[in-house]
Amino acid sequence: AMANGACLRIAVTAGNARSGQMLWTVDGVDPSVMTETGASVLIPEDTPFQIAAQQADDMPALLPAVAGAIAGGLEHADQMIERLPVGVCGLDEEGRILYLNRRLASWLGGDPEDFNSGSLELADLIVGDGINGEVKLKVKGGEPIRCFVTHSINAPGTGPVRSQAVIFPDPMPAHEWEHALAETERRVRWFFDESPLSIVLADMSGTVTDANRAFIVTAGQRHENVVGRSILELILPEDRDEVARYLSKAVMGMGKGGQIEARLSGARGVAAQIYLQRVAGRSGEAGALLLNFLDTTEQKNLEEQFAQSQKMQAVGQLAGGVAHDFNNLLTAMIGFCDLLLSRHGPGDPSFADIMQIKQNANRAANLVRQLLAFSRRQTLQPKIINITDALAEMSNLLRRLIGEKIDLKVNHGRDIGLVKVDPGQLDQVIINLVVNARDAMAGEGGVLTVQTSTEIIDEPKATGTEVIPPGDYIGIKVSDNGIGIPKDNLTRIFEPFFSTKQRGEGTGLGLSTVYGIVKQTGGFIAVDSEEGKGTTFTIYLPRYEATEEELAETQAVAEEAPSRDLTGTGAILLVEDEDAVRTFGARALRSKGYEVLEANNGENALEVLNKTDKTIDLVISDVVMPGIDGPTLVRMLREQKPELKVIFISGYAEDTYRDELDEENGVHFLPKPFSLKDLATKVKEVL
Repeated sequence: AMANGACLRIAVTAGNARSGQMLWTVDGVDPSVMTETGASVLIPEDTPFQIAAQQADDMPALLPAVAGAIAGGLEHADQMIERLPVGVCGLDEEGRILYLNRRLASWLGGDPEDFNSGSLELADLIVGDGINGEVKLKVKGGEPIRCFVTHSINAPGTGPVRSQAVIFPDPMPAHEWEHALAETERRVRWFFDESPLSIVLADMSGTVTDANRAFIVTAGQRHENVVGRSILELILPEDRDEVARYLSKAVMGMGKGGQIEARLSGARGVAAQIYLQRVAGRSGEAGALLLNFLDTTEQKNLEEQFAQSQKMQAVGQLAGGVAHDFNNLLTAMIGFCDLLLSRHGPGDPSFADIMQIKQNANRAANLVRQLLAFSRRQTLQPKIINITDALAEMSNLLRRLIGEKIDLKVNHGRDIGLVKVDPGQLDQVIINLVVNARDAMAGEGGVLTVQTSTEIIDEPKATGTEVIPPGDYIGIKVSDNGIGIPKDNLTRIFEPFFSTKQRGEGTGLGLSTVYGIVKQTGGFIAVDSEEGKGTTFTIYLPRYEATEEELAETQAVAEEAPSRDLTGTGAILLVEDEDAVRTFGARALRSKGYEVLEANNGENALEVLNKTDKTIDLVISDVVMPGIDGPTLVRMLREQKPELKVIFISGYAEDTYRDELDEENGVHFLPKPFSLKDLATKVKEVL
């Protein structure tokens, strides 16, 4: 109690009212006592009192004032509590109800006197176990009503602490609850449908009860065709057993969710990661399954493309290594056959035998070239050409290759630009694809189409095996309406020695050669095929913008006539670690009039030069040798003689070592295997 005429002011924090600004006034006391940020409880002595609240939504914020009134025994506290727009009850330290106001009693379906016996506890008025937060109050003869409960453990005040105060905000009217519930459901549905993640709801039996828009789009199905079906029906048959085990564990509570990978049924065959969460049901309800589907189709395709490229690279490295070793053997075989043929003419009994050996060696050399083409280690001699002109020159040859039953159509696009490729290798690519198409239509006949076009790619374009970067390309399509390629074989058709033909009908190197040449040229190749309808191979070659000087040089080279006289003079240093190749090379050059110094490696070459007083006109060296290799040897020799001319011989491509020489002038290349004529021609050209 306060001195006569004084007021006890208790500041109470307030929030926003559910229905806007609220002001409760008792006996018309001036509301000017309101604070700007909260509310005041004024209890004048021997006078009426008021409660004023501004923006007072959080009814439990009045708790300190009410608790103080009850605990401190303030005069007129019962009047204040009775006039509060909330339900209030006081509890003793044992939790028994000492008092509750009329408003709360009316909610419970009785009078205050019915609850003031001291034998009831707060828990007796509430449905369930909780006594804090949102609860349901028991109502005599009616359904429980929703309320919010908060209480003070230690009530403030000057009197003894003999009670607790609990405030029950007025329950929301039914129509407001219905509106709030409808609004909540609307928002939840909006988030459900607009989520970018595919979501499926199912009951504990695995039957779909709902699916959002993202899943419908991903699965490529209609909503009504998804709801009511088993989850397993949405999965490809091959993956259903694993998904079934996964769902079974979740239903039996043996796991805490997790993820699994599976493919969805349907034409698209979407690959997805499935995240499963078991949702517990309310009291008496069975619960549900929540599944999130993350589309990983593109990721899987990229992983498969990467794995395929890694495999192709590994096979290519193996093929390249084998080809390099074979090239040394074949160089010696072909070379010594040429030396024998120089002494045994067509009338000699041994001539036919020697020619048979050489022809088989050349066949083996062709197989090796195909392996090198696949491994992208062959030597290319790129020239600036017009695709339209190149195909026009090949048309007659192609018609002879495919026979009379197949109709060849060559269609050229408009304004086809230039490309920079090896003409011979491009011919081989076209011939291999045409022969492949011919065999696909064998016995039935059909139409084989070769078409050129300008392809402008603005953003990365995914094909079945790789991704083509943006750029300007010249496209070459070779199409047939033959038997097509089985889907399982599409990822293997470019592998060396893979063939679906009968034994003896092919080497299995045709498409692998095409692949290697196109890739080494800087291009790309894509295949589109359907069994029973045909196949289309599309080659993308980078468009080349040639300068006037390049065009003039190309024309001059084309008009230059090769020399027939292969004899010459000069001193040549021949460096080769393969004895057979070095012996053949030395004998071949000496037979053409050259003086030859031999060395079996880089160190030996330096020793030979130190011991001779001859002026070396040309160095012919292998590239890969133990110790000092070819490029290192040339750099050392050019420190003394910068203008020294060089020919590298190797089974690998020129590009594999060209960068090491910083593209120095005067460096030429002769690929293995080579014949006596090839060697003599290259030396004559350089000297």
